Amino acid sequence: MFCDKFHSWLHWLKNSMRFSFLFFPSFRPFHVEPTNIVSVNEDMQRVTDEASAMNKRIHYYSRLTSPADRALIAPDHVLPAPDEIYVYSPLGTAFKVDSCTDGYGKNSSVVTIFMIWNTMMGTSILSIPWGIKQAGFTSGIILILLMGILTLYCCYRVVKSRKMIPLIDTSNWEFPDVCKYYFGSFGQWSSLLFSMVSLVGAMVVYWVLMSNFLFNTGRFIYNFVHDINVTDIVPGTNGSNKVICPSAASSHPPQNKSVIFSSGNNTGFELFEEWWNKSQTVPFYLIAVLLPLLNLKSPSFFAKFNVLGTVSVVYLVFLVTVKAARLGIHLEYNWFTENDFFVPEFRILFPQLTGVLTLAFFIHNCVITLLQNNRNQENNVRDLSIAYFLVGLTYLYVGVIIFASFPSPPLSKECIEQNFLDNFPSDDIMSFVARIFLLFQMMTVYPLLGYLARVQLLRQFFGNAYPSVFHVLVLNVAIVGAGVVMARFYPNIGGIIRYSGATCGLAFVFVYPSLIYVISLHRAGQLTWPALIIHIFIILLGLANLIAQFLL
Repeated sequence: MFCDKFHSWLHWLKNSMRFSFLFFPSFRPFHVEPTNIVSVNEDMQRVTDEASAMNKRIHYYSRLTSPADRALIAPDHVLPAPDEIYVYSPLGTAFKVDSCTDGYGKNSSVVTIFMIWNTMMGTSILSIPWGIKQAGFTSGIILILLMGILTLYCCYRVVKSRKMIPLIDTSNWEFPDVCKYYFGSFGQWSSLLFSMVSLVGAMVVYWVLMSNFLFNTGRFIYNFVHDINVTDIVPGTNGSNKVICPSAASSHPPQNKSVIFSSGNNTGFELFEEWWNKSQTVPFYLIAVLLPLLNLKSPSFFAKFNVLGTVSVVYLVFLVTVKAARLGIHLEYNWFTENDFFVPEFRILFPQLTGVLTLAFFIHNCVITLLQNNRNQENNVRDLSIAYFLVGLTYLYVGVIIFASFPSPPLSKECIEQNFLDNFPSDDIMSFVARIFLLFQMMTVYPLLGYLARVQLLRQFFGNAYPSVFHVLVLNVAIVGAGVVMARFYPNIGGIIRYSGATCGLAFVFVYPSLIYVISLHRAGQLTWPALIIHIFIILLGLANLIAQFLL
């Protein structure tokens, strides 16, 4: 959901850092501190001293060889009893695992489909209407469908990549392990690099959005408490269902300039507006709250609020439906010409939408783990396809409804913002509720993302996720600084999403799955010219997608 691929990084991290992950006796166990072990029903659990010692010994031996080498994998008879087997999350929490059948998880197809949908849905949904506007209404719909099909096929290639490796047990491998098998240390480090790009990019987007939501929320509360009626100095519609065009005043993101209609203290309001500015002050206020949280060794407490992501998306769909019902449909088809109120159906700016969609459909670095817990492994491809269909349907619904219902005239479709909530004034009740949901949810997820960035980077270079307070503080200040700078000078989430999406997608979506498939076919003597041409074309599409982001 709005964890913005948090689960993707979690599963990537689990394998790239070789966390010992034990679902079944064939997987390697591990030891966690008893105070970090909780059951699914929140009752405190502890492992016996004997099981703890055995887990430590097996954990040590399991790190002496690569995952492909089965020589030091512990035999079944020395593993802890099933009631002492736990799954460890890098968030510092361990959950007891019930016995499984047939060597696989016990999630039903419905649960698996929802997990994939939940993982893919991210902040990109806020920029889909803007992306459709950039591409044109008709071409936007076509691109969402084509990008969904293309990313689904590449994801399918990721799922099948382990089975293309002969004579090696790859049952506990993830896609980064497959990349390392084919490309050596380059595959390992490049996967880390592109994962960090998507991770830090998401944290920057979060900071920009949190600044936006905090500004509008604070403004609403101040005006309500002081009984102030104001209007933004921007074009907008009249009536109870007001829609505004913040970008009409200038080519830069709007500031908080308003006109007071009735107020008992104009000086106090002007002072508030001076110290409560969307780009000049509010991004800095967030530092006092979030920087200390980033330095926590184990922010596992915040993982309990992930359900807010589901609530946020459901509420956004509800908001979009209600707004569209009140505003009506405003469409006019101009295939290649532009007028004052409508955009052409096909526009040369369409790569901006493909960049956003690359991140919107991104799940490739963790899909193996999600499907591995499916009870019926023979349904993996079907369940993955259904999940992609539901994600694409959600994006299509939100994007098409917002674009079609945007009141043109009197406003131009060009007014659709990169965050479509910006098209509703800060005193809009439904938008206020949406911003409150998203602000609180993002403030709980942001420390988790920072934790994952810390573990990925510092463990690679220092062998420890928390080498010292100084190391952690320097990293967190750099990440927070990047968010503050972008919120101050480039608060365009659509631009940030498309740049980071096209960059990380080049590797995980387009290049690695296609190259691995071509290499495996070549080694098996089954490579054909059509297969080679098709997958080279996919790689070129990913490269063109990245280059186009910097040209348009």
